[in-house]
Amino acid sequence: SVNPEIVAEAPVPEVETCDSDSDPADRMQQLEQQLQTLRSEHETLQAQYMRIAADFDNFRKRQSRDQDDLKLQLICNTLSEILPVVDNFERARQQLDPQTEEAQGLHRSYQGLYKQLVDVLKQLGVAPMRVVGQEFDPTLHEAVLREPSDEHPEDVVIEELQRGYHLDGRVLRHAMVKVSMGPGPQQ
Repeated sequence: SVNPEIVAEAPVPEVETCDSDSDPADRMQQLEQQLQTLRSEHETLQAQYMRIAADFDNFRKRQSRDQDDLKLQLICNTLSEILPVVDNFERARQQLDPQTEEAQGLHRSYQGLYKQLVDVLKQLGVAPMRVVGQEFDPTLHEAVLREPSDEHPEDVVIEELQRGYHLDGRVLRHAMVKVSMGPGPQQ
């Protein structure tokens, strides 16, 4: 569909009418000039069209990329809100020591829920970080404590205080860690 306003704005080249008194050679030269003018205008309009088409294609790709980034950011934010629930399940599991048959049944039910939650996170691509023994990396770890260690060289993670998670290579939550300062001062 063509916008009539745009068509109305486009300059229309004047076409000279045949004059019976004019020389055919002059007439041929006039027609060739008109043809050259029309070709030039056509090339200009074609170049404008190509630029507009390329700009629109770039805009469409940028919009698609921005939409994908926003979608991923929303997923990451939602999953980051769920991670403390996983932490609480793990803390509760460490605290519980079921002694009676009823407590063991409750513990099994609780473990079933925890396993279901972890399986859903795995299906979504969420994975825990393995950090103990790794070199400290500020893009993955948040150092909360530093302590001397004869067993580990400097800047090596010696304990995980809170588990970190990533989603397809993107950090959801940094791991809170204790980092080695290397051997302490020799006495």
